[in-house]
Amino acid sequence: MLKNENVILVTGGTGLAGTHLLYDLCKSGKRIRVLKRSRSNTDNVKKVFSYYTSDPDQLLKNIEWVDAYLLDVYSLIDAMDGVTEVYHCAAMVSFEPKDEEAMMKINIEGTANMVNAAMEKGIKKFCHISSIATIGRDEHSPVSSEEQFWKSSPDHSNYALSKYAAEREVWRASEEGLDVVIVNPSLILGACSWQQSSGTLFATGYKGIKYYTEGVNGFVDVRDVSAIMILLMESEIKNQRYILNSENMPYKDFFDLMNIEFGRPKAGIKAGKALSSFAWRAEKIKSMITGAAPMITKETANSSQRISCFSNQKILKVFPDYKFITIDQSVKDTCKLFKRDLSPALNRPL
Repeated sequence: MLKNENVILVTGGTGLAGTHLLYDLCKSGKRIRVLKRSRSNTDNVKKVFSYYTSDPDQLLKNIEWVDAYLLDVYSLIDAMDGVTEVYHCAAMVSFEPKDEEAMMKINIEGTANMVNAAMEKGIKKFCHISSIATIGRDEHSPVSSEEQFWKSSPDHSNYALSKYAAEREVWRASEEGLDVVIVNPSLILGACSWQQSSGTLFATGYKGIKYYTEGVNGFVDVRDVSAIMILLMESEIKNQRYILNSENMPYKDFFDLMNIEFGRPKAGIKAGKALSSFAWRAEKIKSMITGAAPMITKETANSSQRISCFSNQKILKVFPDYKFITIDQSVKDTCKLFKRDLSPALNRPL
């Protein structure tokens, strides 16, 4: 293992946020150790690097891959030997009931193991990627901020519950002496794998999106998420959490941005609660027959109907000169990369 005292440890390095974080850290000349499972596919990292540089292999030399498992605290302690900072990006994201138990263990127990190992090894600072799903909602305010308290609700998804509990583990560690920062990104947009994260939205958008709901959500470009995490870690800020959100936008407007970039007609059919309810039930039946993961679940259908707006004022007070990438530009850039990755023969993303 690298023994350089300035080694930075990253989990979740093959995901959307993780790959972009690795690129930014490597571009700055940082020495990176990345945790992975033995069966993990690291091809996404080189793929993302190639979006932004003509020589990804040169940057990849800054990365040391180490096999470890979030549920094995001893492997985490070993992996943190010589590490000064940790970015914890790894998490399981699922809205399928069958994944609840595994997701709770990975997101909660895995995070507890990470902060415990960090304290054991004397890590100087720990950055945790949480989610906008853990931000409390105030029925008297149209825009949610970091100050609003979480309230139990049947509307919370299992994913939200797991990330909220994971945050509590990070706060517990901060009370025990670990310096932490937490970021709560809204829906992260960007290019990585087109079969996971928001990449599936663009894969769907390429075919054209006809239906829309009246829901509203926050959106943020993955490049902003990575850049702000690094800014926070390199600052004196500690034991704070920040919403990362570029814009609040109706789903219809977001879908139409994709439709325009892909040369498809704008979404013209409103899907109310009844149609959404039918859609997730139909997807469930289809999934039972085919074995494929449903494109729509009960949780995602319900979420698509909600109006959820988020404030980014706290982070902008800390970095007043920071300019978020607009969602229009984010969609244009991501659609361009999606089309670049299309197989000419199969007309689908590689």
